[in-house]
This record gives sequence, C-alpha cells and structure tokens, in this order.
Amino acid sequence: MIRWPIIPTIFVAIAVATMIGLGFWQLERKAHNALLLKQVSANKSKPAITYPGLGPVSMSALHRKSSVNCLRVSAWTEDSGSDNTGKTGTRYLAECVTGAEGPGALIVAGISARPNETIDWNGGQVEGIITTEPDRQSMIAKLFGKRIVLRPMLVSKDGLGGLRAADPPSLSKIESKISSNGFYAIQWFFFASAAAIIYVLAVRKRTKQP
Repeated sequence: MIRWPIIPTIFVAIAVATMIGLGFWQLERKAHNALLLKQVSANKSKPAITYPGLGPVSMSALHRKSSVNCLRVSAWTEDSGSDNTGKTGTRYLAECVTGAEGPGALIVAGISARPNETIDWNGGQVEGIITTEPDRQSMIAKLFGKRIVLRPMLVSKDGLGGLRAADPPSLSKIESKISSNGFYAIQWFFFASAAAIIYVLAVRKRTKQP
C-alpha cells in the first residue's frame, strides 16, 4: 500500500489543478475569439457608425468604420506597430479631447521610424476603423485581478501629422489568437498530466526503497 506524503501531495494537487484550470481558460478564450471572428467578419461590410465613447467595445462595433472630431490632443503615447504596407516602427496614439466633458477619444495617428518624435498634429476630423486599446494586463492579472475595461480606439485611415498610415485591424490577428489559445490549452493539459505522472512514479519509487 502506497503511503502518500501529505504536504507534497497537497502542493502537487494544487499545481495540477491550476494548470488544468489554465487549460480550460484557454479553451474559453478560444471559443470567445471564434465567436468574435464570426461577428467581426460580418462587420467589415457594414456602414459606418457613431464612435463609441466608452468601453467595453461591443462585438457589433469592432472593425466598423467611424469618425470623431478631435478638438485637441491632450497627450501622446507610443508603442510598437506596423504601417499599412507591413513595415514596423513606432506607433503614436493620441489622447483626444472631444468636448468640455466626457471620455474623449483614443486615436492611432500613425507609424514612424523613430521614437520620441514631435507630431505636428493637434486635432481635427478623423476617419478610421474601431478597435480596442492595447491590453497590457498580464495573464495572472486577468485570472486573479480586477479586469480592466478596455476603451475604444480609432485607427486613422490616414497618417496624421506626417506619420505613415497604421495597419488597420485585421481578422488575421484574431485567427492567430484562436490558434494560440488551442495550443496553450493543449500545453497546460500536457503539463498537468506530466506533473501528476512524474509525482506518482516518484512516490511509488520512494515506497519501494528499503
């Protein structure tokens, strides 16, 4: 009869349960992204809508054409991105004031080859495609922390202030997420199975020793 060490067994059980939970979470994300892909595929051919002021952005609004009047730029932020030809660079995001009160608007102004550039643009009418702002939460924060509501973001169809036009939101990114979700789910289930098997074999070996 195998005598299981209590404390190590508890730790291993918690670890295996966590990995299984992560696997099912990835499957849930895969199903969500598959539904998103179906909805967004239909959105691209629909007419323009009013820019949503607040998040979360509904599936019916994602990748829809829209426009917003930026009264002035209150702040600039940078991250990485690519232009509409696929060339990578620094992406410039403008925090726009749209009225005396309200949430304003976040606009992807365009792409430059250089960071920390002074952009010669301080507002105006912008036409583009609706998406959501970058999700910078870690996986642990998403699982155990408070979820952040992502704001709408308008990717300008033209480069503003001398920037190159940014790559518009594409279905390929959603398709890539679906593939990644399936791969990560298999990976987590494999890790859980391997950890459980290795631990059982280790305990059996230990109990057989004189």
